[in-house]
Amino acid sequence: MDPVIIVGAGPVGLTLALALARQEVPCVVLDEGPGKDEPRAARTVVLRADTAALIERLTGVPLAEQGVRWAGWRSVRRRQVMREIAFDDTEPAPLHLAQHVLTAALRTALAARPLARIAVDSRLDTIEQERSGVTAHTRGPQGTWWRGSYLVGCDGPRSTVRKLQDIRFPGRTAVERHAVAALRAELPWTDQALLHRMPPWRTSGPSAGEVTARPLPESMWRLDWLLPPGKDLVTPELLLARIRETLAGWTDGTTPPYELLDTGVHTVHHRLARRWRAGRVFLAGDAAHLLGALGTQGLDEGLRDADNLAWKLALAWHHGPHEALLDSYQAERRAVVAARLRAADQVLPVLRGGGGLRAYVPGTARGQDVLLMDGHLGRGPLGAPGTYAHSPLAPRHLEAEVALDTPPGAPVADVRVTAEDGTFVQLRDRLGRDALLVVLVAPGTGVWDRKHWVTAGVMPRLAAAVTALPHPAELLVAESYPGAPAHSVLLVRPDGHLVTAFNGVRPADLYAAAEATLGGAAKPETEAETKAEAKTEAEDEAQAEAGAGSRAR
Repeated sequence: MDPVIIVGAGPVGLTLALALARQEVPCVVLDEGPGKDEPRAARTVVLRADTAALIERLTGVPLAEQGVRWAGWRSVRRRQVMREIAFDDTEPAPLHLAQHVLTAALRTALAARPLARIAVDSRLDTIEQERSGVTAHTRGPQGTWWRGSYLVGCDGPRSTVRKLQDIRFPGRTAVERHAVAALRAELPWTDQALLHRMPPWRTSGPSAGEVTARPLPESMWRLDWLLPPGKDLVTPELLLARIRETLAGWTDGTTPPYELLDTGVHTVHHRLARRWRAGRVFLAGDAAHLLGALGTQGLDEGLRDADNLAWKLALAWHHGPHEALLDSYQAERRAVVAARLRAADQVLPVLRGGGGLRAYVPGTARGQDVLLMDGHLGRGPLGAPGTYAHSPLAPRHLEAEVALDTPPGAPVADVRVTAEDGTFVQLRDRLGRDALLVVLVAPGTGVWDRKHWVTAGVMPRLAAAVTALPHPAELLVAESYPGAPAHSVLLVRPDGHLVTAFNGVRPADLYAAAEATLGGAAKPETEAETKAEAKTEAEDEAQAEAGAGSRAR
């Protein structure tokens, strides 16, 4: 069967290629560049716990050695500390690193995969589809035709794939603008990110705004200043003045020594593609959505796109097309990103003083700082990983389901489990292997040798039920799981989202849930559910079109 064609060699495209190759799916990445990213100190990414774990799982590289995990977070308003957090095991720290370091790790890992290749200097200009596959043409020094089973556009905001498929991309332009500087300096704190709103050295006007400082390795920092609305030119003189006054304001009033490494202007747009699938062609990452206001990170959502799509494409590639499963990619991921964009659009007027909801929602300074913190730290409606509770793959009307701290459709907690070979591993380490996971919660098993409990109690019956599932599955055992009673059985998707949990071993229900997860036996939605889904999609489209021509906020 023909390989999967991935257009775009940014972090999302490379991650998707690695995830597919790991599941024995051949792929080719069309890279319009020379195959190496230009180092830019001011171009960095922040990864949350789930996306950092995904990259580490695929590359085998401990990313913490390439970047900085924040020791803590401080939110300051004028001179008052509004919120301070120290990260620990209960609240994993975000990881901050240069984007070229991330892509280099992905390229190196991909080069070691014989089923994957990167075609450099290959710019896409044509896509042709038929029932059996996709044909793409690239121009350049080695312009040629490429034959693929599927094609995924990971080619950024100006996606050629999206344009060739005539997919609309409505939304809002220049929602926020930030001046950015990467510099080396000794600040009064180390390894702690800071959000400073209304700093006292800027006492009036819209430029009073806010400044964010995020640490990087080797005493480097990325500083972002929120710019006032408009398209005023950010001159080098203006940026240097901002740097000096900010550093002086954070120290003793005198600008400390610093080395300026890189500068830039970061403009945030909010857009959502009308469709994420057109036959055998898919969109992912910035080609499908743009977001990033209020500290949120668009790359997180792009990597989650890749994680969601990879196992579905792998299953279709190995076992034949399954339209319901492939359709679920758009249904799940577009709904999550649309909800995040709606949340940001509702909060922006409150936080930026633009009227709107401010007249109806009493916004205290502390409450506003909590909203901003959610965006920066990947929590709440602005930043937390999405839940696929209303997915078309969700099993319906099953008996004996048990409630956990993790709701159905949400990412599972990363607990320690015992694998089938008796080794102890983290649950996230078993994800992305083109297999379902079945986890038995059995207190006490961790202190006994596997040979003493693998043939005892419910294990033989559960092992037989797992073997009979309609798709390969791995049986794991956990000492405990948050909110799960003893002998609970969890069914987990290859991308780490909980399908459901049962109270005890129930082979028929487990089989039905697994079949629904593969898009095979989910019962038809009720008329009310269908109308609700249609209403939500219509609201998303109306909101996107209404904001498409809005000016910068």
